[in-house]
Amino acid sequence: MHIDRSLTDPLLTDRFGRSIRYLRVSVTDRCDLRCSYCMPKGFHGFEEPAHWLRFDEIERLVAAFVRAGVSRVRLTGGEPLLRRNLDQLAGNLKRIPGLSDLSLSTNATQLVRHARALRAAGVDRLNISLDTLDRGCYEKLAGRDAFDASLAGIMAAKQEGFAPIKLNMVAMKGINEAEIERMTEFAMQHGFILRLIEAMPMGDTGRNAQYLDLAPVRDKLVARFGLVPEADELGGGPARYWKTADGHGRVGFITPISQHFCATCNRVRLAVDGTLYLCLGQEEKFEFRPMLRDGCSDADLDAAIARAIELKPERHEFREAPAKLIRFMSQTGG
Repeated sequence: MHIDRSLTDPLLTDRFGRSIRYLRVSVTDRCDLRCSYCMPKGFHGFEEPAHWLRFDEIERLVAAFVRAGVSRVRLTGGEPLLRRNLDQLAGNLKRIPGLSDLSLSTNATQLVRHARALRAAGVDRLNISLDTLDRGCYEKLAGRDAFDASLAGIMAAKQEGFAPIKLNMVAMKGINEAEIERMTEFAMQHGFILRLIEAMPMGDTGRNAQYLDLAPVRDKLVARFGLVPEADELGGGPARYWKTADGHGRVGFITPISQHFCATCNRVRLAVDGTLYLCLGQEEKFEFRPMLRDGCSDADLDAAIARAIELKPERHEFREAPAKLIRFMSQTGG
């Protein structure tokens, strides 16, 4: 059902009445890992660096989205810390009036070197990919053994005072399924928030992942740790959170397959080449790089953003058409 937006929020609202408040910005499609559900083995078809948005272009486009009503921005990749001088970009973005939350997604392998600079630049929160605490499983999933570097990066981020730190675990049947309770205990021990994510059928990489329905997993964790539903919103994302009775431990569940959250989707994704993807599971997109490099005005940008949001579909079709999406996760931007 389409909504008459003149009767609702005058800021960035799509055809279905959803307020778009969250922009994910990919700064590179490169990564130092090759996680099996994210990037095909042996893949070399990366975007040409000349096609990457420059930092000044990213800053200008993010400022336009913030003018339109976006208040949260997350820097993603690939692995965003492979982009040089990322802390400088983060600092400039943080100074945009109206931007209330700046966060970063990372695999943590580079965090020992960058955590302090990112914190000083104003990055508020971190989402860190960690699918296992078993070295052998890590190497199998990631394509190389960077387990020590990742764990050291996580602890460096904790020492620098990032809060909250969310650990993202793609839960896969028969691969890391047996580690979920151990991961939960690890997160609670260190004051992290564990987020369990269902594998999504994005490209052959996602379709080949061993999908695990998180509903029974949640029931087991509720019983094991005495979890109760969390009423507070934690970061504006799609996770549904549960907490321990004392409030010190939290687990989030991201369930795009078993219990999709499309009706409340508040986000869009900007790829490294300036392509805005309106849905993780659909192909609707809008190209911003040609406009930026042709010298468009701020008014042109504002109008283009409004047109782009009109393209946002009502929902994905991961369950109904799992083979539909050819684009894989690292090309989309986290």
